[in-house]
Amino acid sequence: MTDVTAQQLAVEQEHLSLLYSHLDALREQAATSLDVATRNPTTGTPAARSEREAFIRLYAGRVSQLQAVEQRLCFGRLDMVDGLRRYIGRIGIADDERNELLVDWRAPAAEPFYQATAAHPRGIVRRRQLSTGSRRVTGLQDEILDLAAFEANGVDGGQIVIGEGALFASLDASRSGRMRDIVATIQADQDRAIRAPLAGVFVVQGGPGTGKTAVALHRTAFLLYANRDRISRSGVLLVGPNRVFLRYIEQVLPALGESEAVLMATPGELFPGVRTDVSDAPEVAALKADLRMVRVISEAVRRRQRLLERARPLDIDGTGINLEPEDVRHAREKARRSSQRHNQARTVFVKEVLRALVRQLADARGVELDADARATLMAELYESRDVRREINLLWLPISAERLLRDLYADADYRIPATRSLRGAERDLLRRDRSAPWTVSDVPLLDEAAELLGPDESKLYADNSEAVAAAERKAEVEYADAVQDTFGGKDFITAEELAERYQETVTLGSVADRAAGDREWSFGHIVVDEAQELSAMMWRLLMRRTSSRSMTLVGDTAQTGALAGADSWGDVLRPHVGDRWQLAKLTVNYRTPGLIMDVAGAVVHAAGLPVDVPTSARPGEQAPEYTKITGDSARSPVLAEVVADVWKQVGDGTVAVITSRAAHSSATATVTALLGPEAVTADTSALGSPVSVLTVADAKGLEFDAVVLVEPSAIVAESPRGVNDLYVALTRPTKRLSVVHSSGLPAGMG
Repeated sequence: MTDVTAQQLAVEQEHLSLLYSHLDALREQAATSLDVATRNPTTGTPAARSEREAFIRLYAGRVSQLQAVEQRLCFGRLDMVDGLRRYIGRIGIADDERNELLVDWRAPAAEPFYQATAAHPRGIVRRRQLSTGSRRVTGLQDEILDLAAFEANGVDGGQIVIGEGALFASLDASRSGRMRDIVATIQADQDRAIRAPLAGVFVVQGGPGTGKTAVALHRTAFLLYANRDRISRSGVLLVGPNRVFLRYIEQVLPALGESEAVLMATPGELFPGVRTDVSDAPEVAALKADLRMVRVISEAVRRRQRLLERARPLDIDGTGINLEPEDVRHAREKARRSSQRHNQARTVFVKEVLRALVRQLADARGVELDADARATLMAELYESRDVRREINLLWLPISAERLLRDLYADADYRIPATRSLRGAERDLLRRDRSAPWTVSDVPLLDEAAELLGPDESKLYADNSEAVAAAERKAEVEYADAVQDTFGGKDFITAEELAERYQETVTLGSVADRAAGDREWSFGHIVVDEAQELSAMMWRLLMRRTSSRSMTLVGDTAQTGALAGADSWGDVLRPHVGDRWQLAKLTVNYRTPGLIMDVAGAVVHAAGLPVDVPTSARPGEQAPEYTKITGDSARSPVLAEVVADVWKQVGDGTVAVITSRAAHSSATATVTALLGPEAVTADTSALGSPVSVLTVADAKGLEFDAVVLVEPSAIVAESPRGVNDLYVALTRPTKRLSVVHSSGLPAGMG
């Protein structure tokens, strides 16, 4: 270490220690406030209890945020032309005199740290990157952006420190089972995508390893910081391809200072009450993804609104009357014209049917139908078992789950509801009533729920509206009494004050409340691997944000689903027209050039029009190929290759990627040699050094090394098999080993 380096390390250590002392003080303040709020008694009123809970959530969130930023609190410094020095880090920190000690990386003042260049220094003389660990400065890297100003001003006596670049040090670091944030090494093109405006749909298209996922997460944190008043109360929905992916990224947002307002979910979790990762057979999934299913679901709902072929006799406490087909037809037409959803329109239907029946009942008994008589006779009709039975048969309130299970299991119901499909396609939908929900069912459930409305599961419209009105009246009266006692009528009405009370009693985080509410409208939606979503899934997502504010990241060259996207325009035009923007990332920071060359050769040999990203580093290890005889997934040679690769990567991670058919066999083979503590095939976690995964499970993830098993089998398993192979080939950061017994796809070997 040179004297210059030691001197500069001491300078930075002094400031870093100051920052951590302030961080500790902030933590102590937040913890004290949380303790006081927790112990503080209330007056016992609902409003007081709600206020207490709100403060507890506020301080608990602050404590969590301050704990999450412990590592790499400060990672950069900017020396300005005017002589000022600005430190960049995970959160903003100021001293007691409000002097700025650390600038939040999301603040406008931090933007030059990511965007300034020697050609456009933006008032920056020097950019310094700091490497830290356990509250110690471990390394420095200086970049002079304005040499003339640097020499003229004599910054630090003209001293600079040249060390290992932060970006490449990060790229070469071993991977773990969790994704790390890239806040210290965001590149200019990534930063522009992160800071793009909130409004509209913003698409980030990028090949493997270009940092799409990192951009999506950092953009989520940035948008919550820059637009907190607009989206924090309604939250952000972040959709990832599977649970293993969400577990992989779950630590990033807390480390960036955000998490409470973000709901993370997979496509199989976007309908409240359903949580599935079960996949349909490809041809079944493709049918359920087809927009023709909109018509099928609509017809299935309409067939729950039946007519009578002939009059039905009814016994009303000894008086016989008839439910006439024409009255039912009139009631159904009026209910449908109401433009309400099925379960709500049923109220209109019931009222019209009862209106016809009450006239009959009055005539049969020779009663004059005045207001008192109408009320008495209506009460009898309400209590009549015959009336309940017949009305339920004609227009039953129903849930989306029941509707779809009936559609799949009941041929007498399915066949007329699916007349828009071909006969063979109808058979694809046939399924036992007890079968588990699949990911492809989720958008169909949502489509049905949109048409049905809430399942009130009662024959007649209950008195919920009257109860709500009474509760509202009581709240307003209470608010009025509060104002009589404490004043305030000159600036807020009793009605407005009652609304404030109502807002305070809603407990739980934004994410918790949104998770159980199908009609929740998010302030922003972020979708990773967006190219995999079907047209039906896009309909679901568009319902989840009334503002159509979305960030989509993906790569159409990696589309594996048969119903996935070939073009962003085709996906978005039906929903937002041309009101969307596209940003492209073209540098692969993950996969070394020696491996990326093979991946590019494979897709180009298959004739796919893929713009393969340029690797940021060439790599040191060319792909290795091991040819064996017999079933490669069951061969001891596979386990030996995995063991050798694991040894080579040391503390890093290894993924064994197989076809779906070979996954179980490969897992057993590798586990038999390495032991269960070293191997996991559990797609809910990546807790072991070696993971055995299918391509679908590996999407969005990265590993130090990949052992690819029988690539030809991966290609043969799907019409988009070459796309899947492209995904598999681009998961490693250092090494690729291929084990095969059959021939290799074109472009490999």
